Amino acid sequence: MQNGYFQLICDNNATALKVFPAKDGGTPVAIREIMEYLNRFGIKYDLHMLNQGITNSFGTEGEHVFTLNLDSNLELRESYSLAISPDKMHVYARFYPPSAGGERMSAGEFLGDLVHKSIRFGILEDEISSFFVNPQYCTNIKVAEGKPARHGTDAKIEYYFETDLNTKPTLKDDGSVDFYNLNTISHCKQGDVLARLFPEDPGEPGRSIYDENISPREVKQEKLNFGKNVVLSEDRLELTAAVNGHVTLLNGVVSVSNVLQVDNVDMSTGNIDYDGSVVVKGNVYANFSVKAKGNIEVSGVVEGAWMEAGGNIIIARGMNGMAKGILKAEGNVVAKFIENAKVRTGGYVSTESILHSEVVAGTDIQVTGKRGFITGGRVSAMDLIQVKTLGSVMGADTLVEVGATHETRLQMKKLQQQMMECKRVIESMQPVLNVMAQKLSQGTKFKPEQIKNIKEMIAADKKKKQELKDCARKLEELQIVLVKSEKARVEVTDRVYAGTRICVADAYMTVRDSMHYCRFIKSQGEVKTAPL
Repeated sequence: MQNGYFQLICDNNATALKVFPAKDGGTPVAIREIMEYLNRFGIKYDLHMLNQGITNSFGTEGEHVFTLNLDSNLELRESYSLAISPDKMHVYARFYPPSAGGERMSAGEFLGDLVHKSIRFGILEDEISSFFVNPQYCTNIKVAEGKPARHGTDAKIEYYFETDLNTKPTLKDDGSVDFYNLNTISHCKQGDVLARLFPEDPGEPGRSIYDENISPREVKQEKLNFGKNVVLSEDRLELTAAVNGHVTLLNGVVSVSNVLQVDNVDMSTGNIDYDGSVVVKGNVYANFSVKAKGNIEVSGVVEGAWMEAGGNIIIARGMNGMAKGILKAEGNVVAKFIENAKVRTGGYVSTESILHSEVVAGTDIQVTGKRGFITGGRVSAMDLIQVKTLGSVMGADTLVEVGATHETRLQMKKLQQQMMECKRVIESMQPVLNVMAQKLSQGTKFKPEQIKNIKEMIAADKKKKQELKDCARKLEELQIVLVKSEKARVEVTDRVYAGTRICVADAYMTVRDSMHYCRFIKSQGEVKTAPL
C-alpha cells in the first residue's frame, strides 16, 4: 500500500506539479495538503487551476503533471512536518519529496533535527533508516515513541470470614421474626487462614519523547493488623487462627476469641466478665451482669440484668428489664421483645415490640413481626425507625427520635471550643520558640535549666498540635453525621396514634390525629408527613 503524493518541478520558465496516484488501497493526495506545502515555500498558484489539475489526476493511472505558474523557482530539498501527540508520547513525521532537481536529506540530518527539537527519548532509528532507504511520502511515519508509565495496583486484604456485622434477622412466612438462625458469629478452627495480604505493586515510571519522567499513580499500602489468638506468617502476608473459636474484625484488627457457654446466669455462675463471646443456653436472671468483648447470645429470657458486649447481643425470647435492665452493645441488639429496659447500641436494634423502654441505636431500629409496636418511653436512632404501630390508644407518652442527637451537637460545640484553646496556647508559645531557635542558630549557650524548659515547651507544643489535629478529625466525623442525619426518617407501616411525639434531627412535632401508612421526614425545618 502506498499513499498518493506530489513533487514540484522547477525550471527557468515555469513551475509545475507532478501528482503520483495512490497504490494498493493507499489514500489519494489531498489538495489541502498540497496547498499547505506550496504556501509554506511561497510557491504561487491559482486555486482553480490547482483544483482542476488535482481532479484530472484522479482519472489517470500514472503520474499527472500540470503547470502551477510561469515563474522560475529554486529547487527544493526533501522536507517534512512533525506531529507530536498531546501526551508527548508519539512523534509522527510526514515527508515530502525534493523537487525534481532537488536534494534528499540524510537520516543523520533528520536525527539531528529531532535532537534540536529536544526529542531525545524513544527515537525509532530503524523506522527512520527504512524510510530513507525506501521513502514513503505523504504518509505518517512514527519516528519516536515514549515509554508509558506502568500504573501499579493498590494493596488489598482478603478476609476469609464474614466481616459484615449488619446481618439482620429474616421474617418468616407466619409473620414472626427468626431470632434463632442469625449466623452472626464467624467460627474458625486452629490453623484456618483468616486473612491474606496482597501487597501493592508500585508500578514503573515512564519517559516522554522529551526524556521527561512520567510517574505512575500513587498506590495504597496495607498491612495485616491482628490481635489475640492470631498468628502472622513469616512473610507477613497471612493470618491464621491459633485456637478454635470465632473470628471478628474490629477497627481493622483481626482477633479470635474462645466462646464461653453456660446454662444460666444465676447464683451458680455469678457475674460474668469475659474476653471472648458468651453463650447462655438458658436465662439471665435479675441483678446479674454479663460482659463480653465479643457477642452475647441468650437462648432464653433476660430479666433486670446488666449486659454489655463489644459485639452483638442476641436474646431469643426477649427482655423484661423490670425498670433496671440495661443492654449495651457496640454492635447490634436483636431480641424477641424489649420491655421496661434501657438499650444502647452502636449498630441496629431489631425486635417485635418495645414497651416503656429507652432505646438508642447507632443506625436504625426495626420493630417488625406480628406485633411490631412501640408504646411508651423514648426510642432514638441515627438513620431510621421502622415500626408497625407507634404509640397507643390510651395515649402512653411515646417519643421517637431520628437523626443527630442533642449530645452530638454539644460534643461538636465542645470540640470547637477545645480547638480554639489549642490554637491560643500554640500561638502563645510560638514567639518564644522562634526566639530560642534563633539564639541556637547564633551559637548561644543555654544553661541546663533553660535547656530543660525549652524541651518541655517543645513537647507541649507538639502535644497541643496533635490535640488540635485529633479534634479537627473528630469534628469532621461529627459534621458528616450531622449532614447525614438530615435524611433520617420514621416509617410507620400500619398506624401512628395521636399524642405520639416525633423528632427528626432538631425538629419536633406531636401527632394530633391518628394516621396510617406514613413516614415522617424533615423538610424546610419542620417535621412533615409523606406517604410510604
